[in-house]
Amino acid sequence: MYYYRRLRDLREDNDLKQREIAAILQTTQQVYSEYEKGIREIPLHKIIILAKYYNISLDYLTNLTNVKRKLK
Repeated sequence: MYYYRRLRDLREDNDLKQREIAAILQTTQQVYSEYEKGIREIPLHKIIILAKYYNISLDYLTNLTNVKRKLK
């Protein structure tokens, strides 16, 4: 599963820095960088936070679909 690439793409598409997303997730820039690189597994509760922040489905965020749906 290559969802970590989607993490980076979403962040860059929204003109955000890693440290900004790390702050939203209440973690360090270093840890968030490891999520984006696929070095460290991102916990489910943090994936949910990102889905809410970006207003996208978990399926899209985790790369299960390429259809970008908004949360209801």
